[in-house]
Amino acid sequence: MRLTINGETREVASATLSELLALLEYEGEWLATAVNGELVHRDERARFELNDSDRIEILSPMQGG
Repeated sequence: MRLTINGETREVASATLSELLALLEYEGEWLATAVNGELVHRDERARFELNDSDRIEILSPMQGG
């Protein structure tokens, strides 16, 4: 399926938001996720099904100073 992830179009085979995060190697409890402009809470990601052409935003804290 074709998704736009943080502004970049990609072909992925993830059925849920949780699977997508694992595929992209995003980890941690401080992630913020949105699909098509709607916030998706951490406890909803495993059952949140993705659809072709969805727009995904993933925000994670950056280290550094």
